[in-house]
Amino acid sequence: MNLTIARVLMWQVLIAVALAAVLWGIYGNTAGYSALLGGVTCVVPNAFLALRLVLPREDSGAKALLGAAWAGEAGKLALTVLLFSLVFTLVRPLSAAALFAGFIVTQLVILTGLLMRSEPEQDTRYSNGS
Repeated sequence: MNLTIARVLMWQVLIAVALAAVLWGIYGNTAGYSALLGGVTCVVPNAFLALRLVLPREDSGAKALLGAAWAGEAGKLALTVLLFSLVFTLVRPLSAAALFAGFIVTQLVILTGLLMRSEPEQDTRYSNGS
C-alpha cells in the first residue's frame, strides 16, 4: 500500500482514539465511545476506498483507475451511510455531538495527507507522473 495512504489511515485511527480518550475523560463513557464510533465510521470507509485505489488491477491504465476510484467512492458513501445507520439504531445511549465530532475530526486528518507526502513521491520531474 502507498506509504502516504497507510500513514493517513494510521493517523486517523490514532486521532480517533485520542479524541475518544479525551472526551471519555471529560464527559464520561457515552461521549468517549460515541466519539470512537464516529472515528470508526470514518476510518472503515476510507480504508475501503484506499484499498480500491491501490490494489492491483488487470488493466493498469487511467480508465481502470478512474473506474476503481468511482467504485471506491460509491462504496465509501454506502459504508458511511450503513455505519451511521447501525450506530444510530443499535447504540443506546449515544452522544450525537461526540459521534459527529469523532467523525469530522478523523475526516480532517485526510487534509494532513497533503503535508505527509515524502520527497520521492513528490518528485516527478523525471517520470511520467505514475
